[in-house]
Amino acid sequence: MNYLQTTFSLEGKTALVTGPGTGIGQGIAIALAGAGADIIGTSHKSSLSETQRLVEQEGRTFTSVRLDMGKPGEIKDAASELFEKQPIDILVNNAGIIRREPAASYAEEDWKSVLDVNLNSLFLLTQTAGTYMLRKKSGKIIHIASLLSFQGGIFVPAYTASKHAVAGLTKSFANEWAQSGVQVNAIAPGYIATANTKPIREDEERNGEILKRIPAGRWGEANDIGGAAVFLASRASDYVNGHILAVDGGWLAR
Repeated sequence: MNYLQTTFSLEGKTALVTGPGTGIGQGIAIALAGAGADIIGTSHKSSLSETQRLVEQEGRTFTSVRLDMGKPGEIKDAASELFEKQPIDILVNNAGIIRREPAASYAEEDWKSVLDVNLNSLFLLTQTAGTYMLRKKSGKIIHIASLLSFQGGIFVPAYTASKHAVAGLTKSFANEWAQSGVQVNAIAPGYIATANTKPIREDEERNGEILKRIPAGRWGEANDIGGAAVFLASRASDYVNGHILAVDGGWLAR
């Protein structure tokens, strides 16, 4: 193989992707499989059959496991049991939820739900996976952050708080684990056409405001995130630590 094939190849690697049933998670799972990785996908309720079919079309295996990211108290035991059976080389913390409501009336229940999935479970899964990676002195951990890791947004205080925290955790874990051969980085997607952003895209005024600010002039697609994920999962990123990589069509540069 030539330099590019060797450096970006994920042959012989196993990646755990949380929430790969649709959208960004599915796009990442397919991209990693295309680079040679076998995929483990976690889900609580969503079907992963379509993602399994697409991964298998890339010639890789797909294993579905049940993991409820909304219940942080169950994460460590469930993840430890999984990693004992199937060691992983790559962890992609993609699963996330969003609840929209004005800050003044934001429900405590929604606040807790978002933080449990987007932050608390992410922390515990990363901590558990990292324990195994540190033993073998290698591993790649990729968090899915957001433009709202840098900005405040509107009507999404819990989501914004969680994604700011994800950016901070990325740097914190990286500072401790980089010297042991474990790289921890994050991708901050821009405005991507997924189920989560459907309400915004259906708001003609808001949609127009967003498109005017994106230099690329379009919403991103889930597969736009795949290349960044392959880079951060491969040897090509061995000296990249604690970085939040924006894949946003130029939004933050505007």
